Amino acid sequence: MELYISEFSRYVITLIVFLYTYESFAVFRFQEEEGRGGIYARQNLLMFAFHFCSFLVICFETGDMAYLFFYAFQQIVLFAAIVLYHMLYPKTNRLVINNMCMLLSISFVILTRFNLGKAIRQFAIVTASLVAALAIPFFVQKFKFLKKLQWAYAMVGIAALGVVMVLGQTTYGSKLSFSVAGVTFQPSEFVKILFVFFVASALYQSSGFFEVFTTAVVAAAHVITLVISKDLGSALIFFVVYVLMVFVATKNIFYLLAGAAGGSGAAYIAYRVFAHVQVRVQAWKDPWSVIDAAGYQITQSLFAISSGGLFGLGLYKGTPGAIPLVEADFIFSAIAEEFGIIFAICLILVCVSSFIMFMGIAHRLEDAFYQLTAFGLGATYIFQVFLTIGGGTKFIPLTGVTLPLISYGGSSVMTTLIMFAVMEGLHIIMEDQEEEHRKAQLRAKRRKKKAKGPGKEEEGFGRRGRVPREDSWGEDIEYEEE
Repeated sequence: MELYISEFSRYVITLIVFLYTYESFAVFRFQEEEGRGGIYARQNLLMFAFHFCSFLVICFETGDMAYLFFYAFQQIVLFAAIVLYHMLYPKTNRLVINNMCMLLSISFVILTRFNLGKAIRQFAIVTASLVAALAIPFFVQKFKFLKKLQWAYAMVGIAALGVVMVLGQTTYGSKLSFSVAGVTFQPSEFVKILFVFFVASALYQSSGFFEVFTTAVVAAAHVITLVISKDLGSALIFFVVYVLMVFVATKNIFYLLAGAAGGSGAAYIAYRVFAHVQVRVQAWKDPWSVIDAAGYQITQSLFAISSGGLFGLGLYKGTPGAIPLVEADFIFSAIAEEFGIIFAICLILVCVSSFIMFMGIAHRLEDAFYQLTAFGLGATYIFQVFLTIGGGTKFIPLTGVTLPLISYGGSSVMTTLIMFAVMEGLHIIMEDQEEEHRKAQLRAKRRKKKAKGPGKEEEGFGRRGRVPREDSWGEDIEYEEE
């Protein structure tokens, strides 16, 4: 019986996630939120169906029905997040919230399959982060002075990275985090958001050479601090996001080309200077030649992805434990092994649909600060997705960054939830701005109608004393005094 359930569940789960992914792109057929209600409802049903089916399989595979209690708590939190966002912020973008909850549900399932203790810790952090994030859209919407804190963002960000550089714990050759009262923090995750706010506040009023130069100096301070700490993955994210934001702010392709050239030169220098970068490049170029050493992770990752097939081996049927740090850097490979290639592609597409929505919000915002902030956060999110999946599939060398909302890691998931909440605040600003435009247009139409007057036309004449002026189109006829 268990064999049949496990086998059948592979196809059911794949179908559910495929349909959810389809709905994630179907929303773009409608310009306004009002027309998307049915799609959002179907997304919610599909998300809860995936979550239930996955935990049902976990219970059958482990023989422990106690997992259903953990499942119930997760369902309550995810349902509460969807409902509370919609209740507190009626103008919220529900695709962003739905995708956020869908990715979290995938994370809960796969982490529970790996290690129940880590899954519980991740769940606790997610719950606390969701509660805190509920207040963020209000602050983004109401606090207009956020755009004036340019140097505060810079100083706090550099100081936080400097603390890690001096006092941080070394993990696999890099200083990434430090602990306070037993709680570990990775400041670079939080500084990503501050960095985006800094660049946006520095360039939204003017994007001349002086402003670009001063922001480049501060951005270089962030990147150099990360390089000294050997956190090269985060340094790459900061650099790329800065170059893209400058290009969007200035519309000057010279800055984009200069950034590409500078980045290529910096990458070559890093390869020459840092031994662990040389090891990662060697593992990327030919992992089979160093399969017992530096290439072990990437080869095991490729084995896992290839063994999953289209529909996966099924939960608990794979061997994700063979991949070191599978719950962090290589979680995508484990998902591809047990859920299948179709599921893995759908996961990527869900992330892409979130990014497209982020860019849509950025495009429709009028304030330059909010535009740059939305673009910067969207670029940060999708580039991190690219680095994680690209590294795990041997498309690019490993960078050691996590898959947002999926990988195990408190700082990473908390930062991403904050990022999504900020985007919700920006979407509310966009909705307010467009509502004001609609009201202004309505007022203009009313004034125009009032100016024409309500008179009736008889025998080619309008109101007494007024003659209709000829209009070849027969519309919007105006009246002239006789």
